[in-house]
Amino acid sequence: MSLRELPLPLGTAAEHLGRTCVELDDSAPVLVTVGGAELLEGTIEVDLAISAERSFAGVAWRIRPDAYESFFVRPHQSGNDDAVQYTPVFNDVSGWQLYHGAGFWSPVTIPVNEWFTLRVSFAADRGEAYVGDLSQPALVFGRLRAPVMPGGVGILPGGGRIRVGRFAYDATRPTLRGAAPAVDEMLPGVVPSWSVSNLVPEGTAPATARTWTYLASEPSGLANLARVHPLGMTLNTVFARTAIVSATAGVRSLALGFSDRAVVYLNGRPVFAGTDDYRSRDYRFLGSIGYWYTLFLPLVQGENELVIAVSETFGGWGVMARFADAAGLTFRT
Repeated sequence: MSLRELPLPLGTAAEHLGRTCVELDDSAPVLVTVGGAELLEGTIEVDLAISAERSFAGVAWRIRPDAYESFFVRPHQSGNDDAVQYTPVFNDVSGWQLYHGAGFWSPVTIPVNEWFTLRVSFAADRGEAYVGDLSQPALVFGRLRAPVMPGGVGILPGGGRIRVGRFAYDATRPTLRGAAPAVDEMLPGVVPSWSVSNLVPEGTAPATARTWTYLASEPSGLANLARVHPLGMTLNTVFARTAIVSATAGVRSLALGFSDRAVVYLNGRPVFAGTDDYRSRDYRFLGSIGYWYTLFLPLVQGENELVIAVSETFGGWGVMARFADAAGLTFRT
């Protein structure tokens, strides 16, 4: 590996723990780009010094106007399952509530009050991150979710006070040490795609939707709505729509997940409303999406319209739906 150093981003020049560095505080932007590199694949390294206070310092790569990949550390959760996280960002909406668990989290001990190196290596849709110990990955990513395209690199200050002593990159294809993640296969019974409406204010009726955009679900059934729209302050809601064609009339069990709030309509009538905001259940509930709810839908024979209004505050904007028994059902978007 032959790393090239880039000039450090603008910040407050400082001396910290014996090193000249740049200091970034909570007034820094969410993403600070570091100029001079446009990478499709390669390795980026940053030397950081952080405290144990709540923060989310990290790095970003393949930065484009509508998307980038990110990896960050949570020193206040050091050693816990979510001590570090990989997540994609679409239209400035970080999806950390959507992408969690194996391949996205890892129980890493975060170095604090000392200098350490954070490294990310990536090629095609694979990547891995190192935190302090450069001999083995702290996290092997469960496949990268943003499009595989060249983009810039940068630093995520993470809302706290961090010191940056070095930023370097290598644009050659890395040898990844972690095992390749298994190929994702579509789970049976998931709604495979949705039509996503234009942005509307929360509480608006589905009849107000004017335009619709196709969005395919990921193999888990997750539809990341930020792939379609940026999040507005008041325009914070979209409708996700699909047609369910049933061979027979009857009640079907539907597992549902969403972030952050949802209202479900079946054939024009509201049948469910729920909230999964950050800390809405208890102080450690992250608002992470999952199939937490079960709905019993009375389907008619023939076509049924399922519409879900999904409203977002922060942390990931998504919906996922899966029928326990999809025999005799087809979907039209």
